[in-house]
Order: sequence, then structure tokens, then C-alpha cells
Amino acid sequence: MLSLLSCQRLVRAALLALAGLSAAPLALAQADASAAVKQRFESRFRGVPLEGVAPTPYGLYELHVGGKVLYTNEDVSFVLEGSLIDAATRTNVTKAREEQLAMVPFDTLPFKLAFTQTRGDGSRKVAIFEDPNCGYCKQLRHTLRSVDNVTIYTFMYPILAPDSSVKVRSVWCAADKGATWDAWMLDGRAPPAAECDAPMSELVALGRRLNVRGTPTIIFEDGSRASGALPLAML
Repeated sequence: MLSLLSCQRLVRAALLALAGLSAAPLALAQADASAAVKQRFESRFRGVPLEGVAPTPYGLYELHVGGKVLYTNEDVSFVLEGSLIDAATRTNVTKAREEQLAMVPFDTLPFKLAFTQTRGDGSRKVAIFEDPNCGYCKQLRHTLRSVDNVTIYTFMYPILAPDSSVKVRSVWCAADKGATWDAWMLDGRAPPAAECDAPMSELVALGRRLNVRGTPTIIFEDGSRASGALPLAML
């Protein structure tokens, strides 16, 4: 004879199984609806790079465009750009969602395209996208001098000036990339001209794939990101 606890477990298992069966068609229907919204949007806004579509619990669809979240109805007869606020909690739903979409699993970064600098025990890890002609990047570098027990992975991202690529190539080809980079960013000593097989196109492609739209962009070990010359307290 089954105990009361055993009966409860059987009922719970049956309910979970039924929930799974009902969830599968719902997920499929949502995927089909999102695909239809994507097709309508792309036919009406040709040339706009649409990275994804997702249904929301409030009847609209998210459109992921260039790292931003827009909204539309199922027919794509209206498109909304702006912040959606949860009236109950006063939470900026749009900002929270954009931050979520911007997260990068830290361990998936291609560290072979970065040079590494370790201070102290290196226990705290950050990845930074920097352009050699970026003033805010230089300001951030000065701030980082006060941070200990950190490992810094620098992804050079030559996007700001015609000679950014020249400087990046020279740093990449240097015997000590970190020292050469700091000499320029901290002390203004230009990297000696050098030529080698530097991964210039891979560096730019990586930044674009991760929607790095400005420098410096910092990616923390938990996957979150921040832009600009953060002060020491925020770091």
C-alpha cells in the first residue's frame, strides 16, 4: 500500500510531466510567432540589422537591434524605441534587458587575441577593449595603476583614427606587448614601428560581434560590462 508521501510524489511527478507536455507546443508556437515578426520587420525595415526577436509577458515583442531593445506588436504595425517602466516596481525593464543581452560569458572570450597583465595574485579578472588613440582609455589605464590583485586581458580595438591600426600592429609585434602598450597609454612614448602577422581583422570583428560600440569597454568576470573611464571606487 502506498504511503501518503509516495502518493504525493507520484502526483507531483504526473503534474510536472503534464506541464512539460503543455509547454512544448507553447514554446513552438512562440518560436513560430517570433519568426513571423522577424520576417515582417525585415521586410519593412530593410538594411536594419535585427539580431533577435523575443516575446514578452506584456503582449509585445522585443526587437534586438545593435545592442538596443525596441518593441513592436505582432503585426509590426508599430515600433517603439524608448524605456519601458514596470509601474509596480519602477524598474527600467528596457535597461535591465539590454544589460542582460550585453552580458558575455567571460570564459568564452578568445584570449589568444589579447595580451595579459597580472598584478598581485591576479584573482580579479577583467577584459578591456581599448583604442590607442582613446583619451578615456588612457585615463582608465592611470586608474588601473591603483588596482592590485587583478588580471587584465587587453583586446586592442583600432576604430578611432587612421593610425590606430598602425599603433596596434606595432604593439602586437613588440616583444613585450603590455610594457609597450603602457609606455604609450601612460607615458606617451609611441610604440616602435614593427611588422608581423598581427590579427587586425580578427580584433575588429570580435568587437563588432560583441557590440562594442566605444572604448574603453570593460567586461567583468561575471559577464557584465561597463563603458568609459570608470573611477576607482566603481571599479
